[in-house]
Amino acid sequence: MLLQLRHRLLSPNFPSLRTFPSPNTLPISLSLRASISQKTNPQSSESAAFARTVLFIPPGVELDEITEEKVLPGSNIVLGPYAGDAKIKQVDFVKSSNRPKDCPRDERPEFAMLGRSNVGKSSLINSLVRKKEVALTSKKPGKTQLINHFLVNKSWYIVDLPGYGFANAPESARMDWSSFTKGYFLNRDTLVSVLLLVDASVPPQKIDLDCANWLGRNNIPMTFVFTKCDKAKGGKAKRLDENIKDFQQLIRESYRQHPPWIMTSSVTGLGRDELLLHMSQLRNYWDQE
Repeated sequence: MLLQLRHRLLSPNFPSLRTFPSPNTLPISLSLRASISQKTNPQSSESAAFARTVLFIPPGVELDEITEEKVLPGSNIVLGPYAGDAKIKQVDFVKSSNRPKDCPRDERPEFAMLGRSNVGKSSLINSLVRKKEVALTSKKPGKTQLINHFLVNKSWYIVDLPGYGFANAPESARMDWSSFTKGYFLNRDTLVSVLLLVDASVPPQKIDLDCANWLGRNNIPMTFVFTKCDKAKGGKAKRLDENIKDFQQLIRESYRQHPPWIMTSSVTGLGRDELLLHMSQLRNYWDQE
């Protein structure tokens, strides 16, 4: 069964994409903060190697329990027993902070949205909560300049962080962003995971790889969220496929176990429900710690 799943994920056909990491990659793993014990499947060492290096296996799942049906569509994420109610019933803006120490201190778990300016971050937040004006959207990159906390279902946060890499910002502003955003990552005990948004409609960008590598070096849990996956008409479908495969080829050079990844579109809703399910199982496991 796992070998059949490997064939599907390795297929070049959009939208199920996957590169198969070499076992000789660097020892960086960005799953959950806690180490996860994984049992080797004695029936197939190739299947076990595939599962351990390519799939994101959440707590509570053994290798011999994984089936194709348990892998969320358009992702490498296995659905486990900690996945729960993923519906968003209420969302409230709480506050904007220009320093990490000013962020809410109520111990609720949170997910931070991070990405290059104009990657579609605000649109994805609006799509997740199904409200048009929850996050500020703009045609001008770099509109979000503060750490914005949104309380979901009165129990957890979505955190909208400033986009990085916008060309029109002065050098001083870029340095300030880097300083306070990195401070947030390094000192935020309630951070469950960073959702690192990557624009799938363009080739891999060095600034995205640099950001991913920095998070990896600092052991910050993360999920790659490929955005704009609706832009696949005609010959663009092949280009989209190649962009994602190329990005993952570069990432595999730094990760022994590939972090979770998922394809999304704020236009079509692709990946919305699956991303919320993924977030629910991370959040519910975090609550048990």
